[in-house]
Amino acid sequence: MRLGVVADIHANAPALEAVLADMPPVDAIVCAGDVVGYGPMPAACVERIRSVTATTVRGNHDRCLTRPEQFAATPMAQAGLKHAHSRLSDAQREWLTARPTTASLAGGEYLLVHSHPEHEDEYVYPETVDTLEPVLEEYTGIIFGHTHIQHKTTVNGSLVLNPGSVGQPRDGDPRAAYAVVDTDTNEATLHRVHYDIDLVYHEIAVSGLPTAAGERLFDGE
Repeated sequence: MRLGVVADIHANAPALEAVLADMPPVDAIVCAGDVVGYGPMPAACVERIRSVTATTVRGNHDRCLTRPEQFAATPMAQAGLKHAHSRLSDAQREWLTARPTTASLAGGEYLLVHSHPEHEDEYVYPETVDTLEPVLEEYTGIIFGHTHIQHKTTVNGSLVLNPGSVGQPRDGDPRAAYAVVDTDTNEATLHRVHYDIDLVYHEIAVSGLPTAAGERLFDGE
């Protein structure tokens, strides 16, 4: 089975559309969470993810959609959540917040999560993948997001994959990121694609969101 993997869309519809247009043929698309937050187009992204993904897990921004005060220490993130809450319909909010925190893929061989599977909201960076070893004893591979840093590796023969962020990369590459996994060979390919950042920056500005949320997109940070 070939899986298209996306994560951390963060209400960036042009980036999401660019990824979907660029993605090679796959059997299913899965999303590792954070459909909303930061960006200006939450409704479009929720509807698109609902229509194209076979499985979507809930990210921390998705989970806190109805409680933006939890991001009071991070005004940019809090503003994005307030914006998302105001722009989504009741049905869209209910769908997003009802996503599971984990999901099994490929007959239970792979685990899909947003952050660390045993410590919710913990970041798993390329240099800390060894913290996943106890979980990987049960799986052929684990797929997660949260850091917005695209990378893949193997730990004791098991695939560890972060597809990177569709809508807000933080690895120095401003292009939208995604991945494709072949579950038969346990191999992943990493992909990047250009999108119209100027358009997203404009939409952020006219939506009244912090312009810093748009400025960071140009540098992939």
